[in-house]
Amino acid sequence: MTVDIRVAAEESRFARQELIEWWDQERLARARVLVIGAGALGNEILKNLALVGVGSVFVADMDRIELSNLARSVLFRGEDLGLKKAEVAATRARELYPAMRVQPFVGNIVYDLGAGVFRWADITICGLDNREARVAANRACLRVGRPWVDGAIERLDGVARLFTPDSACYECTMNETDWQMLEARRSCALLSRDEMQAGHTPTTATSSSIVAGFQCQQALKWLHGLPVEGGTGLVVNGQANEVHAVAYPRKEDCLAHETLGEIVELPCTSRGVTMGELLARARADLGPETTLELSREILHELECARCGEREAVFLSLGQVTEAAARCPRCGEPRFPHLVHSVDGGGDFLERTPPEMGLPPFDIVVARNGLRAAGYLIAGDAEAVLGEVAPSAGSRS
Repeated sequence: MTVDIRVAAEESRFARQELIEWWDQERLARARVLVIGAGALGNEILKNLALVGVGSVFVADMDRIELSNLARSVLFRGEDLGLKKAEVAATRARELYPAMRVQPFVGNIVYDLGAGVFRWADITICGLDNREARVAANRACLRVGRPWVDGAIERLDGVARLFTPDSACYECTMNETDWQMLEARRSCALLSRDEMQAGHTPTTATSSSIVAGFQCQQALKWLHGLPVEGGTGLVVNGQANEVHAVAYPRKEDCLAHETLGEIVELPCTSRGVTMGELLARARADLGPETTLELSREILHELECARCGEREAVFLSLGQVTEAAARCPRCGEPRFPHLVHSVDGGGDFLERTPPEMGLPPFDIVVARNGLRAAGYLIAGDAEAVLGEVAPSAGSRS
């Protein structure tokens, strides 16, 4: 009997991991994972997800490949210098496992990534290097009721932490110094500072592979339905060759802990619906006093105190720097006017969500007293999710 070696090899691709009694390869083939960050940790995360056979991955990163990335990022090559990390990492992950569907996203997850992507994912795994992005990921995951795994590395050390909707969250672990450093990214007028110190952290390829391994292992257990405890971390002391577990207490007064019990999927696209139409739908569902809460702080106008010049902006607040906010007429700093909600007033009702400064495939929250509901602009799913869009949709 002649056996086609290529067929036999493909059939046994996952044979060793399938020897684990609880392993479910079909479950992994159906899994949907959001990976945020495609640097040193993100490379290792994507490599691991490809090797174990995860079916659908969405990878988000805003940066381009630099020379220093080559010593810490297994998926990047010399010819990739200057290219977008997310796109190259997605291509190389597919090379490792051609059956994996991978969609790259180039943008800032704080301002550019809609909350619908967090809801699409079974779990989010982050390889981030700043607190602002971690806070954004934490709040998005909590709001849509999804777990996420945080990772951080420095020198030979690192930590991998799992957060679930009912556990302590990332913000529960932040101390006063963390919040001060986060606030330092903004000026007195809340605008982004034009010059921040480059956040280059000393790291090694070994620390990133160890921490990413722990991150993926936690995610794999979660995807298989094994017992894993949220609000816990594994702390790696590489210098002393020590690993210890830590549990974080949940702060009952933490403002980040809100999971939307009801999320309504609207078939429209974000450019095909106005804020007024969204408000009317929400009031029909929740009552006439309902208001819409925007998912981000939106800079409505910039006003110059000296010459009275006013300019409509409609961007997420953090996207506007101090320099960009200076008055073009007199050069003086301008004061920002913010909008956080839509209640029927102002000049917002005829604007679409993108014209308000919101990203596509986002969730707008409606509130009336203690009742809240999310409205997902689901018509954007195919455009945003791309290659992994066929797996999108509501869950039973």
